[in-house]
Amino acid sequence: MTSESNSWGFSPAELRRLRALKDPYGIQRFLDAMPYHLEDTAWSPRLVLAANTAHCYEGALFAAAALRANGYPPLLLDFEAEHDTDHVIAIYKVDGCWGAIAKSNFTGCRFREPVYRSLRELAMSYFNLYFNLRGERTLRTFSRPVHMKRFDPQHWMMTDKPVWFVAEYLLTIFHYRLLTPEQAKRLHRVDGRLFRAECLERATKKP
Repeated sequence: MTSESNSWGFSPAELRRLRALKDPYGIQRFLDAMPYHLEDTAWSPRLVLAANTAHCYEGALFAAAALRANGYPPLLLDFEAEHDTDHVIAIYKVDGCWGAIAKSNFTGCRFREPVYRSLRELAMSYFNLYFNLRGERTLRTFSRPVHMKRFDPQHWMMTDKPVWFVAEYLLTIFHYRLLTPEQAKRLHRVDGRLFRAECLERATKKP
């Protein structure tokens, strides 16, 4: 165990569980296996590990912590959407190319292999699959990478308090536009087959 990992606050057992995931694909498989929940929470990675459930934002935080435990920088990327919820992903780099880990209630907004030469390429790989329940394609911008080390003084990985401060920070940083206003006006709604495929096993709130 490194001196840095000693300062994170995880127990030896928790670190072993994180390191057992080994690589980005192992982290994604772990996230995919846990249920998606719809509560308005902002759990730290430690609480996600204990509860074995997460939503998009919590899944990204967990993935960043798990990447760090396995020797990768803990990086987040934020997507902004129009008439839809934003999406947060953890990103990683292999041989100069970007990949992503994500928890999502939609089928295609999750893992990306590290084959994208730029963050714009990576962001655009989500564009066709990112839509709201009216079938409108809604992805509009992506942020610069956020290194989570900046939040270490606030114990983002292991606090029992809500980690809304990261989400609030993501709202303040610069985002790159993916479309021109003219392109956005010309967008078509997704067809029924794509809509149904992306909603496979989607969690919904009980009446």
